[in-house]
Amino acid sequence: MGGSGSKLEKALGDNFPEGERYFGLENFGNTCYCNSVLQALYFCISFREQLIEYYAKHKSLTNAEENLLTCLAELFSQINSQKRKTGVISPKRFIQRLKKQNELFRSYMHQDAHEFLNYLLNEVVDTLEKEAHAAKVNQKTSPPSEKIADGPKSGLANGAKNEPLATWVHKSFQGILTNETRCLQCETVTARDETFLDLSLDIEQNSSITSCLKNFSSTETLNAEDKFFCDKCCSLQEAQKRMKIKKPPHVLVIHLKRFKYMEQLGRYKKLVYRVVFPLELRLSDTDEEADIEYTLFAVVVHVGSGPNHGHYVCLVKSHNHWLCFDDETVEVVDEPSVQTFFGSTYDFNNNTDHGYILFYDSIKRK
Repeated sequence: MGGSGSKLEKALGDNFPEGERYFGLENFGNTCYCNSVLQALYFCISFREQLIEYYAKHKSLTNAEENLLTCLAELFSQINSQKRKTGVISPKRFIQRLKKQNELFRSYMHQDAHEFLNYLLNEVVDTLEKEAHAAKVNQKTSPPSEKIADGPKSGLANGAKNEPLATWVHKSFQGILTNETRCLQCETVTARDETFLDLSLDIEQNSSITSCLKNFSSTETLNAEDKFFCDKCCSLQEAQKRMKIKKPPHVLVIHLKRFKYMEQLGRYKKLVYRVVFPLELRLSDTDEEADIEYTLFAVVVHVGSGPNHGHYVCLVKSHNHWLCFDDETVEVVDEPSVQTFFGSTYDFNNNTDHGYILFYDSIKRK
């Protein structure tokens, strides 16, 4: 363990970032799906800082209930406070809590990293919202403008909840999509907003993230049995529909749909398509005044030929260095090698390592 740590420190030498920690995570039997996502989230700096702050506030509470959020905050704080720069940490408490809360993750079978990411972020949000509502009940006299859940009240999220809360998870990951439908008879545009924490994109062979995003926002004509009921015309009409990113998130998480159900096979198949993901991404056609620029800081990679078996690793860009986190092992990789995870130009290829979940951070504009 010490040997691998010293090897990484030697590889970075004087360029080892001050105050940073690079720790591998122990695997408890097919928990690589969890380890890879945790590494990506740890290097989402805004998310990490909020978790460590949360842990500092809550560790002194004697009657605090253990949940997935407290276990995650404890793990991130444990990594961050290590005296050594490198090594291996056991996320045992977090894994135990995860298995206790959700039977899906109890088996030793291969799990889906994207499903885990979704579950984790939603659990953290639910816990923060419950704590905020509990605090509100205890402080009925607080002015309505006072911030709660480490974030102000916000009307961004759709749904039946009154006064939805903008937690720090929302501040980092939440964006808004607009579903626009234009009646071709009366030209009335109906727009419906919905929030998202990540974007799931269909993929095609020899494509790019830019083209996948264009397809995601492309216009679809609703006709024949798919006609749209127009409230103004009070009847079914032909219409044009499209999905548009109205408000981009600070951290854009893109999930590539690499697992597709094949009717003829009666099972899911992995799409090994080559999809180019740039290190710098520009988002246009939003309601923002200027294009939003993002930089890639983490990639969860699926290694293997199918959805029910394989392995996950995480590539991370930290302080201008790329590192590969493979459970307990952490190694420096060069930037050009990131391109080897784009995918395969042919369906039958020896390359089984493919980018699956991409994490982009918005570049602060002057």
